Amino acid sequence: MDLLLALNHLLNFTAPALAVAVLLVACSHVFMRKLARAHGWIAPIAINFVVGCCVLVAGLVLLGRDGRMATYAGLAAACATSQWLLLRAWRG
Repeated sequence: MDLLLALNHLLNFTAPALAVAVLLVACSHVFMRKLARAHGWIAPIAINFVVGCCVLVAGLVLLGRDGRMATYAGLAAACATSQWLLLRAWRG
């Protein structure tokens, strides 16, 4: 496998984490304006992306294969929990 092909595989592996992170932060700015306004865009996207990549790697290691639905469910749950913690939404 050459470098370009390896980079393509890596980008395709992390693309769901980036998509979930961007959509989650965008939706939080639409639906939770007061809480999300103070946190900006870049930091929450970066944090959710890192959390999502960790979940994808854990799913690959534990399940032995990339792209299982359990991994994607874990990705959504972990990113949502991370965003909830970032916004301190438990305070109301």
